[in-house]
Amino acid sequence: MTAAPAAAAQFKVTYTSANVDWELFHRLFDEALAAVRAQCGRDHSLYIGGEPVAVAGDAIVDVAPADTSLVLGRFAPAGVEHVDRAVRAAHAAQGGWARRPWLERVATLRRAAALIRERKFQLAALMSLEVGKSRLEAMGDAEESADLIDYYCQQVEDARGFVRQMAKVTPVERNTDVLRPYGVFACIAPFNFPLALSTGMSSAALVAGNAVVYKPAQDTPWTGLKLYEVYRDAGLPPGVFNYLTGRGAVIGDALWQHPGVDGVVFTGSQAVGMRIYRGLSQRWVKPCLLEMGGKNACLVTDSADLDAAAEGVMRSAFSLQNQKCSATSRVYVHRAVARPFLERLLEKTRTMKMGDPAARDVFYGPVINADAVQKFERAVAQARREGTILLGGERLTGGGFDRGHFVAPTIAELPLTSSLFLEELFVPLVAVGQVAGLDEAIAETNKAEYGLTAGIFSKKPEEIERFFDEIEAGVCYVNKRTGATTGAWPGAQPFTGWKGSGSTGKGGCGPYYVAQFMREQSRTVIEA
Repeated sequence: MTAAPAAAAQFKVTYTSANVDWELFHRLFDEALAAVRAQCGRDHSLYIGGEPVAVAGDAIVDVAPADTSLVLGRFAPAGVEHVDRAVRAAHAAQGGWARRPWLERVATLRRAAALIRERKFQLAALMSLEVGKSRLEAMGDAEESADLIDYYCQQVEDARGFVRQMAKVTPVERNTDVLRPYGVFACIAPFNFPLALSTGMSSAALVAGNAVVYKPAQDTPWTGLKLYEVYRDAGLPPGVFNYLTGRGAVIGDALWQHPGVDGVVFTGSQAVGMRIYRGLSQRWVKPCLLEMGGKNACLVTDSADLDAAAEGVMRSAFSLQNQKCSATSRVYVHRAVARPFLERLLEKTRTMKMGDPAARDVFYGPVINADAVQKFERAVAQARREGTILLGGERLTGGGFDRGHFVAPTIAELPLTSSLFLEELFVPLVAVGQVAGLDEAIAETNKAEYGLTAGIFSKKPEEIERFFDEIEAGVCYVNKRTGATTGAWPGAQPFTGWKGSGSTGKGGCGPYYVAQFMREQSRTVIEA
């Protein structure tokens, strides 16, 4: 894939805002999309120790969720033996990488960030096909990936390599505090942000001096391969980053359970994350950095700007078809404004342009696979039994929808007792419940075992302060029209999960992330 022209580097697209020459953007995106389509259908290897590794057996067939007849590629199915080989290669390479001066590691990672920016249109076009992201969402994913690397490099620079001179107890001693890498991290990534989350997790581990064995999601192996190529082309030594595609049932447990793995960084479901957390530490405690999803609430008070609230909920609920850990999936609205709020929400949702997400101006695309469609159908059936479907509730058909995994954006008004307010679905169904006031809204929000993001629309400062003080979530937004509970960006909004949404209380995009991939060593030298 060729790099975008220099003009493209002059603007940045995020998930919620952009100052962009849109005609240039769409022209460059269309060119990149054609280039990506020309590469579809190829066979791809694993990469272990810097070498391609072919694997016999049933390949992982990567298809586009918007058109399942489009085969994006066929990817090698790694087995347990490949996991062992990759961990050993990572271990062999890690020592030399860690011994490099931190300035060299930072320089290598910054080259990777620059390469992502050069290739951002191709990467975005690929993610639009492979994940079903709109053009805006896909480009935001690519841009965030580069910004994450630079932000984590800045953390190392600001801390001067995490080396600090300490106080003396006696005149003859010199005391130094150093953070040092753990060794080999298993990096297990999800499908929904296949570049940004993969890059964020892996780059923090790498810049800290660790080596990585990386497993992309089974639905997004091609984007993962492009990340491997970025690191390789940036000059990362062979073996420091190893790329394994495989079926989770075959290699997932083998990877994080391997005795040569010194730590795990994972983004995915709570069920899998908690199983890793409980099983990882046997001989001693190992670092386990987990982001495990959310059931994110938006609170709409009787003082809210209802138009802003409706737009914020719509954008946050239905961008990427609610397949974001941070997506708004439940709304608690004051009963005094429930009807006018819902009218606005329905109106705005009906105006969304739906279809092939790689096409210009499409906002809403497919869900990732057939399992997601089935989960959607089960949730809709429950919503019909327990409440009222106000909009949607069916599969989309005709006009090209039959070729992919398309379901309608769905809004359901439900009693507060429904489990649909508490269960993470990762499908485009928003549960709306009426509350008597802020007390009830906060109490209902905090009932969920998740605590990732939350939002409120209110014009009253005292309500906003109560929201910040009492809500059990790591990422909080007030009156965010561009996305009620979504849109975190590196260096601006740390992405931290509380309760069942995270394991460390210090998230990606934030100032404490890189240090979690390192352990402290105190060094005392007695000077003669």
